[in-house]
Amino acid sequence: MNMRVVSGIQPTGNLHLGNYLGAIRNWVRLQEKSECVFFLADLHAITVYNEPAVLAANIREMAAALLAAGVDPVRSILFRQAMVPGHAELAWLLNCTARIGWLNRMTQFKEKSGKNREGASVGLYSYPVLQAADVLLYNATHVPVGEDQKQHLELARDIAAKFNTDYAVELFTAPEPMIGGPAARVMSLRDGTAKMSKSDPSEASRVHLTDDADTILQKIRKAKSDSEPLPASVEELEGRPEARNLVGIFAAMADETPAQVLGRFAGQGFGTFKPALAECIIEAMRPITARLEEFRRDPGELDRILADGAERARAMGAATLEGAYRAMGLR
Repeated sequence: MNMRVVSGIQPTGNLHLGNYLGAIRNWVRLQEKSECVFFLADLHAITVYNEPAVLAANIREMAAALLAAGVDPVRSILFRQAMVPGHAELAWLLNCTARIGWLNRMTQFKEKSGKNREGASVGLYSYPVLQAADVLLYNATHVPVGEDQKQHLELARDIAAKFNTDYAVELFTAPEPMIGGPAARVMSLRDGTAKMSKSDPSEASRVHLTDDADTILQKIRKAKSDSEPLPASVEELEGRPEARNLVGIFAAMADETPAQVLGRFAGQGFGTFKPALAECIIEAMRPITARLEEFRRDPGELDRILADGAERARAMGAATLEGAYRAMGLR
């Protein structure tokens, strides 16, 4: 089988630079060398309460952003998870293969449920099984994951192996992780030790894909840094999280290594570096922002693209879903 990449992203509003560099740009590049299946993870989104109208708007906004950033709905399959019932169907079948002990070891549930574990939804507890279904349905060979999701992919591999063994079939492919590159984890502009996130109450903590040039310039100028000049080597950034983050963002946006960026700016202060970083971001974002506005003005086209992708995804996953039903004696 050729390399088949499957990946999903939750449809949240206010997409920012962290979303773009952490996942979206990687998707665009994967299209060049792989068969790609990309989905908006709306079933994952509802593990916590969402205002329905807001969720619906966020789904279209995310679709527009992915297309604007360069996801090609012809070369790749792009769809909404909820439009392909096979995800939910296979998740139930795999729930009956997965084990409580396996899910109890998932660290993300402990983090997301916090002190109110008994008040969390069953979906929040079992969503790693839905993630397994997401990739096993399409026999993914590779799944792009951050370090925080690697444990969930291991679970998917365990579920696939147990199902194949229990029912004496070779139905599911065990997917390999693709750990993100150096820009996979973009940190807050206000705190170099915290991930850039839309949940941060400060707008100054992130650059949105929809920010205009002046806003980007102001946010970068006000970004937390330190009083030391930039060093000559990456090793010397140790203990300087804000400096490391800004250099990493510049490197990612300019498609360079942090070492190359430091080679140009070593010995210079942030008064020189920040305007250059802002200009780099503005130029890289300009065409994406323009395309995003075009897609926003045509929601019907967004819906058409997602419906077409869902039809293709249903066809791709049909044989695997049918095979699971048959293996379990349900056909």
